[in-house]
Amino acid sequence: MSGIFYGVGVGPGDPELLTLKAINAIKSSDVVIAPRTEKKDESTALSIARPYIQEGTEVLELVFPMNYNAQALSDAWVNNKEIILGLLNSGKKVAFLTLGDPMLYSTYMYVFRLLEASGHEIVNIPGVNSFSAIGNRLGVALAEGGDILSIVPATIDDERLERVLAASDNVVLMKVYKNYTEIVEKLHKHGMVENAVMVSKCGLEGEEIIRDLAAAGNQKVNYLSTILTKRSKVSKHALA
Repeated sequence: MSGIFYGVGVGPGDPELLTLKAINAIKSSDVVIAPRTEKKDESTALSIARPYIQEGTEVLELVFPMNYNAQALSDAWVNNKEIILGLLNSGKKVAFLTLGDPMLYSTYMYVFRLLEASGHEIVNIPGVNSFSAIGNRLGVALAEGGDILSIVPATIDDERLERVLAASDNVVLMKVYKNYTEIVEKLHKHGMVENAVMVSKCGLEGEEIIRDLAAAGNQKVNYLSTILTKRSKVSKHALA
């Protein structure tokens, strides 16, 4: 008997942003899997999905290391793959939770590729991404008319990031927690810092909206932080 594997996007934080399809998949699953790092007590994705997990459903938190030790990463992936395959081979419906959307800068994509040729049915369920939630939260258009919108991880190399900022009207910067100060300097250089806003933990407890990025200085930035910005010359579209 073959199981079904659901890749469920749970959105950025607000449990009410889950789609009906996501909720139904969670409710109908025998096992709900939530990825977490070795440093966290509980998966953020799990805390978002908890209102929809049925009594009696098995909840399994699998650790995916956030480091660059090749052997440790390989061992973790192989071990987690075997755990998931064991559940599917026993005929279970398994929901794998992931923040935002499963196909956008997500750990889930690697899981999907490992299982893609397993012969089991896989259903990927889209989720609301953080920058869409932020744009709606603030009443800001991400792009309109002929605007060029770029969505980039702030961790890319300097040369590529410079090219993106030079060519774009609007930019979404994700993963800004690692080099926040440098990012602010680059936005200033390209005339994009005045219209920038950063939201941390969108839709979660402790949500924070920072409109003056330069004033924030060298503060420690939360992992779940995203910057939206527009070029200053487009003043009528300023983030306010």
